[in-house]
Amino acid sequence: MSDEDMKAELERLRNENAALKKGAATGISMKVSEKGALSIYGMGRFPVTLYKEQWLKLMDMSAEIRAFIAANDANLKTKG
Repeated sequence: MSDEDMKAELERLRNENAALKKGAATGISMKVSEKGALSIYGMGRFPVTLYKEQWLKLMDMSAEIRAFIAANDANLKTKG
């Protein structure tokens, strides 16, 4: 590997590392799993993975979920 190639590879790796750090700063990232589902990383120890129709159904219920959280606020814990 020539000196020029090594410098180009180092620059590519630095850019990739910076992009990964930027994604980590937001805390939450998404990716398509091997089976074609949507995985959300950064919510807990393991990713939350659901298929497209499951995510859409869950998002359609967002008002009900928020109302349930509000109604059960005293019983629900926050992760601290």
